[in-house]
Parts: sequence; structure tokens; C-alpha cells
Amino acid sequence: NKPQPPVDRGHFSAPAALFTFGELFSGMGGFRVALDRMGGQCVFASEIDRFCVENYQHNFGGDRPAGDICRIESIPDLDILVGGFPCQPFSSSGSLRGFLDDVKGLLFREIVRLLKDKKAKGFI
Repeated sequence: NKPQPPVDRGHFSAPAALFTFGELFSGMGGFRVALDRMGGQCVFASEIDRFCVENYQHNFGGDRPAGDICRIESIPDLDILVGGFPCQPFSSSGSLRGFLDDVKGLLFREIVRLLKDKKAKGFI
């Protein structure tokens, strides 16, 4: 027997999408698993970590997340935008520099930029 893939697309995919969503800082697709299960359709994903991208592709039938969200000017229309941006600048186990962190602390601004552009109905 061939082992099951980490994400069983047949189980998590909905026949007709109830809503569309985009996933920022997607990692290996945790938000996508949940939102697919709820009847959503992923129309965009972004991730820069190459190992996460490889796993995402494996988990979701070859779908490849776009790269660095800072270099992406526009994303498809969507109903919900999700994103778990890097928390290290705000965490006690990180630098605690928050928005003063010149790289990860400012990624929150990318979420705001895309929310303003797309006017999504919701954000998680």
C-alpha cells in the first residue's frame, strides 16, 4: 500500500467553493487545510521558506506559493485573507523589537497593504 499524503485532497476539497481565500506566510498550508475543509477555495498563497514551499506543493497537488510578499504587487480577488506573519520581533523568545525590527516586524504592513487593495470581507 502506498502511504497517504500528509493532506488528503479528496477529504479536504469542497465540490463548490463557498468562499475564496488567500494565504500569506503560508508555511506548509495549515490555514488552507482548515479553510478547504470549510468549503473555501485557495486562490493565492505566499511563502519564502524553500522547505515550506516544497511541503506545500506536496500537500496541495503541486500548487506552488508565490515568493516574497514584499515583491508581489497584486493578488487575485478574494473573500478572506489569512496570514500568520512572523512573530519573533514581538515574542519574548525573539528580539522584542516589534515594529522596529527592520525585516520581520514590518511584514505586518504587507498585510495591511493587501487588505486595503483587495477590500476582503474578512481577515484571519
